Amino acid sequence: MILFGASGHAKVILDIINSGTGDIVDFILDDNSEIFDLAGFEIDHIVDRSILQKNNTIIAIGDNKIRKYICLKYNIMLHQALIHKTAIVSKSATVSNGSVVMAGAVINHSANIGENSIINSNAIIEHDVSIAKFAHISPGAIVTGAVSIGEGSHIGAGASIIPGISIGEWVTIGAGAVVLKDVPDYAVVVGNPGRIIKYNKN
Repeated sequence: MILFGASGHAKVILDIINSGTGDIVDFILDDNSEIFDLAGFEIDHIVDRSILQKNNTIIAIGDNKIRKYICLKYNIMLHQALIHKTAIVSKSATVSNGSVVMAGAVINHSANIGENSIINSNAIIEHDVSIAKFAHISPGAIVTGAVSIGEGSHIGAGASIIPGISIGEWVTIGAGAVVLKDVPDYAVVVGNPGRIIKYNKN
């Protein structure tokens, strides 16, 4: 398999692989010519589209917008989801290709995680949750039952979302926020109770 990206997020993905997924990293790509090494791997700076289209790849980049850009630009063949051995994932849940589930995360019954999403350390995804592609659920966040989260949205560390709430696309929920009502596309929400402070549409 190939890792595209050689920053801090890639280090955590290597930890997932080293936890015993059985996967072998063939090489790591990054178009930043100032990064030369990651955990003993020499970084390849030549991005060959044909290789990415023919080999299973994980985009090891934490930024949702950049992850989407890379995926679409190179038409990447996505590796199956990587799940840390300490994560708990219900047999009835779906974790789509290209996604990563970090140590201690919980994904419960009938939850659905879209492609290229990140479920970070100790995050809790409850039953019947739907998370679209390119989303990021940060460490310790709690997404309760039947919540839906749109494409590209970022749920901050320690945030909580009550049952049945709908979060739009490319929403940012600040760290520690408590979301009590639906959130429209591009909104930025902070505080307890959560309130919209602005919209990001760029």
